[in-house]
Order: sequence, then structure tokens, then C-alpha cells
Amino acid sequence: MATIREVAKLAGVSPSTVSRVMNGTAKVDEEKKQRVMEAIEKTNFQPNELARALFKQTSKIIGLIVPNIENPFFSELARVIEQECFARGFRLLLCNSNNDTKKERINVSMLHQMKADGLILITNSDRTGDIIADCNLPVVVVVDRYVTNGGEIAFVESDHYKGGRMATQCLLDGGCKKIVCFRGPQEFNSGRLRFQGYQDVCRENGIEVCYIDCAYSYEAGKKAAEELLERYPNVEGVFAANDMSALSTYKVFRSRGIRVPEDIQLVGFDDVNISSLVSPELTTIRQPVAEMGREAVDIICKYGEGQPFPTETVMEVELIQRETTLKKQS
Repeated sequence: MATIREVAKLAGVSPSTVSRVMNGTAKVDEEKKQRVMEAIEKTNFQPNELARALFKQTSKIIGLIVPNIENPFFSELARVIEQECFARGFRLLLCNSNNDTKKERINVSMLHQMKADGLILITNSDRTGDIIADCNLPVVVVVDRYVTNGGEIAFVESDHYKGGRMATQCLLDGGCKKIVCFRGPQEFNSGRLRFQGYQDVCRENGIEVCYIDCAYSYEAGKKAAEELLERYPNVEGVFAANDMSALSTYKVFRSRGIRVPEDIQLVGFDDVNISSLVSPELTTIRQPVAEMGREAVDIICKYGEGQPFPTETVMEVELIQRETTLKKQS
């Protein structure tokens, strides 16, 4: 592999001139610049990216930390973010924290050492705020779950409250009178706002508020479904914490001979790809994953360019009615 000195020798200039041409740090005579570019092409010179990052204080890398890459919502979001990063000339470094705050801190430290241009963070920990405040990265964008006192530059989320209302109303419209909510983690605004939307619709319609705490995972959904059938045997509709918990709930129902939607109706949240592939297809609240991912990358790019950007972005959700709920009764 050619070195910068070999390129300089072939072009008849100093190594510092080659460096200035590569980095655009100073004006170089056009004739010399042309010789350098020709020499780079002839030698197939590849600059040391780490050295350039240290010199320019930028690496064209954006970090993404997710709590669990096995969750389809996070993997779909990561795919969109990677595509947007690539289109804008950045590379994505994906980190899976596995719901471990210590691992989050290690990943943030690594990104700082690599001179990452920014961090997109999704967390399941209520202790992440301190990590963000101490991370020393240029810009941190929190997606999907607001972190209290985190010191982030911006956050992007969907309208969880509206989604909670829409899911509950869908079950009401299908004729359900006994609706149980699998309440997501209350340390995050996603869980709080979805539950608040559910509560408000129930109270507005004179329906009892019933809930079971449930994390955003397949296994948590199975556990919640078993508890549901013991505590609320007369349940008619379930608003699950997310699609994964909804799918595991359906599996428990099926194993007990319970028909969906004839016996119990079911609504999820997220609209991950698998929701439309199972049978019956899952009714759910669609989060605009593509728009959320692109917005997060756009904020980091605008920050780096010194352009104004929104610090709080709340995106619209949509009810996707499929086969696990009944149509509105006339």
C-alpha cells in the first residue's frame, strides 16, 4: 500500500502539501493540486482514517446504541438509520447494550475515543441520563424514549399517547367492554403515555381500568398473558405493550383454545414486519420507523453543519387494523 511520502515524491511536492489537498485545510496551487490527485489515483493511496479523524476531530461515524437487537423494532430502526447514514457519507457503528447500563457506558466511551460525530441512543435504563451527560460527544439524539435530565441535544419519538388512545378505541369499537392493558415500563414516557391514553379512553367511556405490568419482550408477554387469564377471566380485549408481547400473548391464547378475535381481541404497538406475516395478522399501532430514523440522522448532520434543528420531534402514529380485532359495530 502506498504511503503519503510516496505520493508526495511522485507528485513532486511535500508530504504536508498532500495532506492539505486530502484534508482541504489550506489553499493549494491548482497545478500542484492536480499533480497530487493524479499521484493518488496512480498509487491507489488510501488515507489512514483514524489519523484523519484525530486531526480533523471528526470520523464521519455515527454511533447507534440499542437495548436489544433481537427486538424487530430496533433492528428495523437500525436498518433505516444505516441506510440514511450511508446516503449522507457517514458510517454507522451499531452497539447492542443488551439492557446493561455498564455496557452502554463502555460503548459511549468507545465512540468518544473514535471521534464519532454523534450518537443515536435508544435505552431501556432509567440511569442512562448520567451517561449521556458525561459522554463528551458532539451531539446525542435519543429516539423512542425520552431520558430525564440526560443532557441530550434532541429527542425523536412517535405520539405514544395518541397511539394508546387509538388502540383502546379500536377495541371499544369492536365491542369490547372489558379491556386490559399490558402496561409498558413506567420509567419511560413511551410506557407512561400509552397507558395514559388507554386510561383516558376507558374513563371517558365509563370502562374499568385494568392493567398488568409488562416489559417490551416476547417472554414478558407470555408471562403477562398467563397472569391475565388468572386475574381477568372475563377479558374481552387486550392492548399489549408492543407487537412482541402481543404475539406471545396470542400464542398463549391459542394453547388454551382461546380464539382471536372471536373470544378475545388483541392490539399491539409498533407494526414490526412480522406483524403482517403471522396468522391471524396482528392489529397494531404503526410507529413511523423510517421517518424517525431519518430525522435522527438529519439532526446530527444539521448540528455538524451549524444549521438549526428541532430539539423535540413527535411523529404521528397510525392504526393498522388487521385480523386480531373486529370491525366497528354499527
